[in-house]
Amino acid sequence: MSNKFGKALAIAASAVCLAPSMSLAAPPPAYQVYSDAGSNPAAIQDTVDVFRAALGEPNNGNAVGQQAAGRREINWDAPIVPFKMPGNFFNTVVTRGAEFKTNVWSRFRVSNPVATDATAPSGGDNEFSSINRTYPHQFQTFSPNRLFTPIGTNVTEVKFFVSGTKTPATVKGFGAVFTDVDLPNSSKLEFYDRYGNLLLTRWVKPGPQGLSFLGATFKNGNLFRVKITSGNTPVGPNDNPYYGVDIAVLDDFLYGEPKKLWGY
Repeated sequence: MSNKFGKALAIAASAVCLAPSMSLAAPPPAYQVYSDAGSNPAAIQDTVDVFRAALGEPNNGNAVGQQAAGRREINWDAPIVPFKMPGNFFNTVVTRGAEFKTNVWSRFRVSNPVATDATAPSGGDNEFSSINRTYPHQFQTFSPNRLFTPIGTNVTEVKFFVSGTKTPATVKGFGAVFTDVDLPNSSKLEFYDRYGNLLLTRWVKPGPQGLSFLGATFKNGNLFRVKITSGNTPVGPNDNPYYGVDIAVLDDFLYGEPKKLWGY
């Protein structure tokens, strides 16, 4: 056998050996998690901005109907948002394609230091001071000056719709800012597809008397529902992590542009 022929056989054999390893290359991850915590808004701002970029531009605000690209955000801070907020407010009055419910009475509150609507307590509500006067010492805001919480439960479910309609939708990802998460296993996000399959569960990083951010994007854009657990106890009692009582509430929500669910 000539050296030239032997060399050709060696190259061919090498190629055969490489082929299986090339075919076993890991596929791209199905999801990407974004998580951070710190003592003030600046400490988590960079992670929130990276998440915004992953969802895409532009911020579509209150644009009605499905937009070609971008994201939606809710920061609760517009004066139009009532203290006793209906669960469908951010799809009917403010058209951002998200509706909320709970596992009990689906009651929600949006804190407001100035009483601007008939549902607000007399004198306003500073970071849920009307529920517990100690809360302003525990909570801070990511975007001033309002916060969000369910009432009678610590669980909020988010579903997505083509903005301003009742057409179910999926999104590329969802993230939320939490305030005063004290314990490592008290607050979490659970992500589901349209069939009820759990895509991902992640606990929120603690940030005592500070802010935490948790979000995830999904390669297939198939996020249909998010279950948010904020703290391990509904608002009302004093925050007391030493005895296992962790009261946490929510600030900004960020999510991909809601896209019409196939079949509707």
